[in-house]
Parts: sequence; structure tokens; C-alpha cells
Amino acid sequence: MKKIVLSLLALMMVLVSYAPTQVKAKGKTYEIGVAIYQYNDNFMTLFRNELASYFEELGKKDGNTYNLEFQDGKNDQATQTEQLNNFIAQGKDLLIANLVDPTGADQVILSAQNANIPVVLINREPDASTMKLWPGKTTYVGVDARQSGVYQGEIIAGLKNHGDINGDGVVKYIMIQGDAGNVDAEQRTKYSVETLNKTIKTEMLGEAQRGNWDQAKGQEIAANALSQYGDDLEVIFSNNDGMALGAVQAINGAGRKINKDIYVVGVDALPEVVELLGKGEFTGTVLNDHFNQSHTAAEVAIKLLNGEDVSPYFWHDYVKATKPEDAELKRLDYREETIEEYQTRIKEAYGE
Repeated sequence: MKKIVLSLLALMMVLVSYAPTQVKAKGKTYEIGVAIYQYNDNFMTLFRNELASYFEELGKKDGNTYNLEFQDGKNDQATQTEQLNNFIAQGKDLLIANLVDPTGADQVILSAQNANIPVVLINREPDASTMKLWPGKTTYVGVDARQSGVYQGEIIAGLKNHGDINGDGVVKYIMIQGDAGNVDAEQRTKYSVETLNKTIKTEMLGEAQRGNWDQAKGQEIAANALSQYGDDLEVIFSNNDGMALGAVQAINGAGRKINKDIYVVGVDALPEVVELLGKGEFTGTVLNDHFNQSHTAAEVAIKLLNGEDVSPYFWHDYVKATKPEDAELKRLDYREETIEEYQTRIKEAYGE
């Protein structure tokens, strides 16, 4: 009996030695072109770094390789159009586009459609008509800029004095804007003041100034305003944190004290601003959640690469931040919308 058992074991060892080796199936390789409106932008730097990191993480999970080629549009639409055309000519599998000028998105979509290359638009919201050009293969992943303006206004309105430092019943402010024609800049400018006006009367000192998202320009604008208007200036609204940080430099240089005799609000919740919030040296910001937006953009991109049709809109919410813990990053669900649902929501909420 012992000989029989030994013979069977020997036979099994022979069979195992000749069994075919199981080789793990090799994943696919995808080439993705990523067009960024400008590298010299704090928020988009956070966004693209997180996007690259998350694609790498997803590749380790699904076995695929996602090669991302980033291009800096240098805030010039002609430069970026050439970059996007090159991506299309190279036969990229997918485009992710943070457009310099979203009003020019139509031609990008049509060119990509001719080459059958799906498009994920990010950060700068295109017109709803653009989203109708190639349904299922074009999507926008972002946040509603109107909401960020509303939150800025609510931050000031929520202060004990509603931003009225001298107690005359009127909040006197300046507005530091992003670039001309930018939908985020327009909506943050409009809704921040409209929201504050529901609580207290406001008066803009001078005209809104274009800081073009640049910190140095924000410092220059704020410094000039502080010199011109002195203690009359009570609130500085900035369309982003980068320009607001410039305003902080100007305020410190003028010997003013934030949250004592002047208030500053921005958008993005950049790490430097979150640190200032912890010190009580910044009034408030609005988290423009690069973490969730970049993760959702990558996940939606993979759906498109797998041949799936996707919704035209994937939204995340802004978050009001007046203390560091408000700006903590964590994975949150997105909200999908059809074009019709989006248009109905905007009309009901904002009357547009």
C-alpha cells in the first residue's frame, strides 16, 4: 500500500511540473492628454498633482497604465488650442481639458469627436450648449462657481458686525477679480456682493480690479486701495486665495490687522490660507475641492476609456472655511446631472 501511495505522489509531481504556468493578463496602456490653462496657478498645481497621483493609484488597482501628458497653456488660448490639436493628431485615447477660454470649447469638442477621442472638461465651466454637442462622450467635472460667491458673502454676513467695522451701516469693499470673461470670476464677483446685500448695504470703492489670479497683482491692487481709501476700506473680496494672499501682504505692509480693522475672503482653501485661518490672520475662504474634483475626473475618464457613456455633469460642492478643520480633505460623493436638470436647478436657485 505504501508503494502505491508513493507512486501516486510521484505521478502528481510530474503532472504539476508539466502544467501550464498561469500568467497574469497584462493591462492596457492608455495615452491621455491633459491641457492646463496655466501652470502658474496654485489651485491648478494642486489639481494636476493629485490627478497624476490618483491615476497612478488606479493603475495599480486595475492593472492598466495611464500615461498622462500635461501641457501648460500659459493662459493663452492660441497656445492651448495648438496643444489640444497636437493631442488629437497624436491619437490620444482621451483628453482632459482645463480651458483658457471655455467659450472656445465647441471647436475642441468637435475636433475630438471627429477623431473619436472623449473629452473631460474640468475647472472652468463651459456653456450648456457645448455639452449638447457630443452627448455621452463629453462631460464636465467641477463645482458651481455661483456657490463659492454665495459662501464668500455669507462668511462676511455671518460676522458679528457683518463686515461693518466703523458702524455706519454700510460695508465698503474692493473686489479683486480673476481674468476677464472667466465664468468663475464673474459669478464669484456677482454672488458674493448680492449675498452680503441681503444682510447689510454695501458700497464698492472704485471699480473691480483684474488681478488675473496672480498673487503679485493682488498685492499691488490691495496696496493701491489701502493707500487711496485708508480706513474706509473694510472688506477685500478676492476671486481666489492666490490674490487674497497678495492682499494679506499689502495689509500687513500697511500696518492693518486682519479681523481687527479689515476682513479678507478668498476661494480655494490653499494650504497657506488654511494656516493663516488657524492663526486668526485670515477671515475666511471657500474650499475649492481639488481632491474630490481630480479623483472624480479620473474615475469618469476611466468610464469613457472603457467605452461607457457618461452624464454631462459631475458636481462637487464648495465648502465654507473659517477654521482649518473646515478645509480637511476627504472623499465625498459627486452629483450627476443631465443638462435639463442643471438648467432647471440654476433657474430655480439663481433665476438665470
